[in-house]
Amino acid sequence: MFSGIVETTSSVLAVEDFSGRRSAVIRKPRGWQLREGESVCVEGVCSTVQTVKPAAFQVIYMPETLRRSTLADLRCGNFVNLERSLTLQSLIGGHLVQGHVDTVARVVKTRKDGAAMMYEFAVPRRILRYIVEKGSVAIDGISLTVARALQDGFTVFLLEYTLSHTTLGEKGRGSRVNIEVDMIAKYVEKLLV
Repeated sequence: MFSGIVETTSSVLAVEDFSGRRSAVIRKPRGWQLREGESVCVEGVCSTVQTVKPAAFQVIYMPETLRRSTLADLRCGNFVNLERSLTLQSLIGGHLVQGHVDTVARVVKTRKDGAAMMYEFAVPRRILRYIVEKGSVAIDGISLTVARALQDGFTVFLLEYTLSHTTLGEKGRGSRVNIEVDMIAKYVEKLLV
C-alpha cells in the first residue's frame, strides 16, 4: 500500500526481456535501505524487489503487468517515480494507492494556468465511472485531485513542485501514463452489484 506521494525519481540502469517477463534494474536512491521481497511503487506499479546491490535494485514484471501499464515502454535511461510502501506509522499525504494499474491513459493536452499546469487525459470509457470531480486518482503513482470529469477523460492541475519532482513534468501531449482509480469506488461498486 502506498500514499501516492512520490519520494523521488531515479534512473533505469538496465532493461532485459526474457520468457515474456521484463527485468528492470533501477538506481537505488541515496539513503534507501531495501530488502529483497519488499514492495516499491515504480511509476505507479507495485513492484517486488528481487535483488538489492549497493547502488541498484532489480524488479521483474510479468506479462499481465506489461499489458496493463506503460512498463512495456520502459527503456534504459528513463526516469521513474519511486515510493516505498507505507508502514503503520506513515503519514498518508495523498490517498490509499495499491499500485494496481487499472489502465493506461494518454495526455491529450497541457496548458499553463497561473502558477499551475493543466493536464487533460483521455481514458477508456469503462474507467470513466470511477472518475469524479474533486475525487482522487493516481497517475504514474502520483496522488492527484480530479479537477474536472469529462465525457472521455479528466483534467488535473499540477504545481511546479510536482512537475519538477516527478516524471510528469517530462510528459506532454501524446505521452502514456499509468492510471489507478480510487480503490474505494471499485469496492463500493462491487458491493452494490
